[in-house]
Amino acid sequence: MKKFLCLLVTAIFLFAGCGLSNASSIDMEYNDGIYHFVLSGDKIKKQIKFVSSPNLITNKEAHIQGRSLFTINTGFFDPNNQKSISYIVNDTQTVEDPMFNEGLMNNPVLRQNMQKILNRTEFRILDCDSKLKYEIAQHNSSVDFMCSIVTSAQGGPQLLPNLRLEEEFFIVKDSEGNIIRESASVLHKTARTLIGIKNLKNGKQEAHVFIVTNDHPMDIFEARDLCKQYELDTAMAFDGGSSTSLNYKNINVTSIQTSGDTGRALKSFMIVQPK
Repeated sequence: MKKFLCLLVTAIFLFAGCGLSNASSIDMEYNDGIYHFVLSGDKIKKQIKFVSSPNLITNKEAHIQGRSLFTINTGFFDPNNQKSISYIVNDTQTVEDPMFNEGLMNNPVLRQNMQKILNRTEFRILDCDSKLKYEIAQHNSSVDFMCSIVTSAQGGPQLLPNLRLEEEFFIVKDSEGNIIRESASVLHKTARTLIGIKNLKNGKQEAHVFIVTNDHPMDIFEARDLCKQYELDTAMAFDGGSSTSLNYKNINVTSIQTSGDTGRALKSFMIVQPK
């Protein structure tokens, strides 16, 4: 009987060990005003969704409404008309299309650079013959054969492997190379929401999220270098500055410093739902 119990206990531990090795997790570290999250495992890819709200809501409201474990802000938007400036895909359907934002389309300066804006970088989760994978790419880039986009959120600029500031209309230079226009405060130190991908040797992937708070503001070059420091293969920014937001467990990060403020009202979010 004792021998049987020992074998049973051993089997339970072995089974639990196998389950843990394939388990998904959200690991967090905090250092000097920067939250760093690692989303690991294949199962968590099924839990991630990019969502939008018909009306602007705070990150915390999105966190509660989505019954989310982890919520951050994502795409750019126009606070005046509450419409998106970034593409958002949820459950294979495009739920936000900047082509329907008349404020964007009627602006003569933006209209001249519309192709750059519409082709900004996005974070995708792809279904490739029933296997989910992460990808960071420009919006107009095609997906691999046998792959389709399950959910995605556009932001920008791309940080790695190359910084795409001019290509995505975040800066404009004159004929002499002087910067004459800047968007999203890319050249200034501010809070940032960043996401990147690390491809592991075993064919697995990790998604890395950085919430750069007002306690350690960064310009876009410092943000790129932060992603390099963690040896990410690809990385990009989401909307930052006053939009940078995070809800995870008892952590509630908002970038507006008004006393008692619950954070800026936003348009789109990345949520991680329970299994």
